[in-house]
Amino acid sequence: MMFQLDKSINQKINLPTEFGVELFLKREDDIHPFISGNKYRKLKYNIEEAQKKGFKKLLTFGGAYSNHIAAVAYAGHAFGFETLGIIRGDELQDKIADNATLSFANHGMAFEFVTRDAYRTEKLINAYKNYYVIPEGGTNALAVKGCEEILTESDTEFNYICTSVGTGGTVSGLINCSQPSQQVLGFPALKGSFLQEDISKFVTKTNWKLITDYHFGGYAKINLDLIRFINEFKEKQQIPLDPVYTGKMMFGILDLIQKGYFPKGSKILAIHTGGLQGIEGMNKVLKQKNLPIIE
Repeated sequence: MMFQLDKSINQKINLPTEFGVELFLKREDDIHPFISGNKYRKLKYNIEEAQKKGFKKLLTFGGAYSNHIAAVAYAGHAFGFETLGIIRGDELQDKIADNATLSFANHGMAFEFVTRDAYRTEKLINAYKNYYVIPEGGTNALAVKGCEEILTESDTEFNYICTSVGTGGTVSGLINCSQPSQQVLGFPALKGSFLQEDISKFVTKTNWKLITDYHFGGYAKINLDLIRFINEFKEKQQIPLDPVYTGKMMFGILDLIQKGYFPKGSKILAIHTGGLQGIEGMNKVLKQKNLPIIE
């Protein structure tokens, strides 16, 4: 069994009344102190499957600031698994102490740093026969099953369900458990059209759409407008946002509300997928670029 899950709440976002819509944020970031948001959901059934099949070791993949790497490291520690993270970028192997994500994961996870060319090749995966393999970002059929539990019966009142999109597992789960009357909107953090095909592997419903205008240049890309937005949102709403996923989604949702995208009377539910551990690493990058930090 996974550790006890703290039920997330739907927190209302204060909006000017003239917009004529209601917006709530499902605080999945609060469900666990170390495996927050969609990472908990994605790992739940994968951990159970690894236990059921008698695996003692977990193998996964990620970059230097990966929320997934940090979550798998903690889950392995909590449930007695050895964990190995294949880290993209061999130049990072001497910089663990300078990286908040890797430093946290390193308390229980062993690393193998590989070049970007060698990263995640089949030869690399096949070298670890005794490991239960969890894909980069955690997305597989079991992860989608876990994400199908994000919405509850009380969420049927919402017309729109919104989420950030990385590898497509979270939005796929939301689509599968959504009502026919609801539309699911995904806000990709990456550039490219490949996500449409990836998501289609896990879903059969058609009540969904990707909003591709708010990636800010791609994964882990950020600019002054987004930094200001995240800091102002936290000040006004008392809710922290991460700069890679939920921050971009919320920027997009509020921009669409101002542009009249949502009909009057709409009730919108956005999913906070966690990822706050990445703020410290992003702030180091921002300081190097002489940009304001995320407060």
